[in-house]
Amino acid sequence: MIKRMAFILLTVAVLTVMSGCNYEQLVQQSDYDYGSRKPGDPKMIGAKAYGSMTGNAHQHDNAFFEYSSILSNKVSSLNGVASSIVMLTDKNAYVALMLDWTAVGTKGSSGTEEQNNTGANTGVYNFDNGSPYGNGRVLVSPYNSYFSVNDHNELSPELKQTAAKLVRNYVPSVQEVHISANMEFVNYFNEYAKEAWGGRSLTPWIDSFNTVVKYHFAGGKVMPEPITNPGQQQFLPDSNQVRR
Repeated sequence: MIKRMAFILLTVAVLTVMSGCNYEQLVQQSDYDYGSRKPGDPKMIGAKAYGSMTGNAHQHDNAFFEYSSILSNKVSSLNGVASSIVMLTDKNAYVALMLDWTAVGTKGSSGTEEQNNTGANTGVYNFDNGSPYGNGRVLVSPYNSYFSVNDHNELSPELKQTAAKLVRNYVPSVQEVHISANMEFVNYFNEYAKEAWGGRSLTPWIDSFNTVVKYHFAGGKVMPEPITNPGQQQFLPDSNQVRR
């Protein structure tokens, strides 16, 4: 981590010399820093591009959804983002993020570390119990994984604004852009994406999809069964929903 941040700072310093820009200004304008959050921050200029905007109580009652490989790749190219999965609907865009800490300030200071990656140093998956076995089904897990942030409100507003502006540049017709790095949210989006990658229709999954996005962005009380813990859950369009 120290070497990575040193490389980031060195890169920015070199660019500063080459461009003649003020160092602080260049860092604020880059996607290496999502944490400055000062008045006039160039990333936050303009109208807010993410979150609830319409005031429509049925905003997350989407009629259909589809996976966007173009937008997924574009958002994944941002510094601080290891990978992303972007879904478009008849109304909105939804962005699932995995973080890699290659940029500073991607989450709030009160956010906790959700991943324990120390097992990689000892040849095990689960450092807590010494198990060598992981869950190959999930994209993000509590062990040896890219990073998640449980509450989307703990993600940097600068990061969300940057990603949302990028999405809107390509799809200006979207009404709202919602962004989360929640572990379960990312893993559900991974399941939907796998259906799309396999050339299968996402229509059977629309009720599940709407339940997931309502739970995370509209205070929904119901969530499909979690899929992160191995051997305990199923992911089926007609599976019973449980309260969490």
